[in-house]
Amino acid sequence: MTDPVPKDFRESALNTIRIERDAITDLEQRVGVSFTSACQAIMACRGRVVVTGMGKSGHIGNKIASTLASTGTPAFFVHPGEASHGDLGMITSHDVVIAISNSGNTNEVVTLLPLLKRMGTPLISMTGNPQSVLAQEALANLDVSVLKEACPLGLAPTSSTTATLVMGDAIAVALLEARGFSAEDFAFSHPGGRLGRRLLLRVLDIMHSGDSVPVVSEGTTLSGALLEISRKGLGMTTVVDRNGALIGVFTDGDLRRSLDRNVDLHTTAIEQLMTRNGKTIRADQLAAEALNIMEGMKINALPVVGERGELVGALNMHDLLRAGVI
Repeated sequence: MTDPVPKDFRESALNTIRIERDAITDLEQRVGVSFTSACQAIMACRGRVVVTGMGKSGHIGNKIASTLASTGTPAFFVHPGEASHGDLGMITSHDVVIAISNSGNTNEVVTLLPLLKRMGTPLISMTGNPQSVLAQEALANLDVSVLKEACPLGLAPTSSTTATLVMGDAIAVALLEARGFSAEDFAFSHPGGRLGRRLLLRVLDIMHSGDSVPVVSEGTTLSGALLEISRKGLGMTTVVDRNGALIGVFTDGDLRRSLDRNVDLHTTAIEQLMTRNGKTIRADQLAAEALNIMEGMKINALPVVGERGELVGALNMHDLLRAGVI
């Protein structure tokens, strides 16, 4: 066995990037009538988009299906080999099939064509050969051909898979914009992600309520208020009048200012030291709005009020942190 020839890894990487960049650039001139027809077929689809492909095309197809599904176009991937052994039952005449094959003549994919035609399922192809069987049978063929693969042997799918992936993204984004898909729609598909939490989580979902809300009545001394703050652990306490209506908030910041004035802990009433007409938030507002208020006002806690302004809860910055809003 001969010693390996030293290589310039950086130059090899840059050459790969250049070849794949050129392959993507070449796609621009192919986004035309066929692309529009493909998008129109998917928009008119009453079922789901079914993506299929073998080998590396299958891996790319899986990602395209996932991207479509997360951006407002229901989609899933079916392996063409499994489709011939029962999984074809997943596909109906109401669906649209996107079949991916660089050659356009992949046996496992071509085998499905007569069955799809019999069901009347619209077919969109993504191939590197517009004259192939797959391209000729499709109602719209998206040309993802490349001048050369980045692989110096011209064997490993590299530029071709990149071009196919980009074309898939182009379809997904075009459909997203056509549907008016919003950030909130995206959040419903991603409830576990940070964006989902920011756009879906309400104050009601994370606030403290009932006995866990720090609250004292007017007339309570400063020492009594400090005990309530310590018991509830939110770094603040709300203050209510005799009817239970919120009249103020006493925070750690108010305490520091009170100590500077040398007030008596045991005789000074809390309403003399509290912040009146402070910021509040409603239970039905987004938790992200609570974060904006806290950051804007440089405070660490907020009372939560109901529709009539009654005290219903409280939350602080740690609650938002635990909920993943921050």
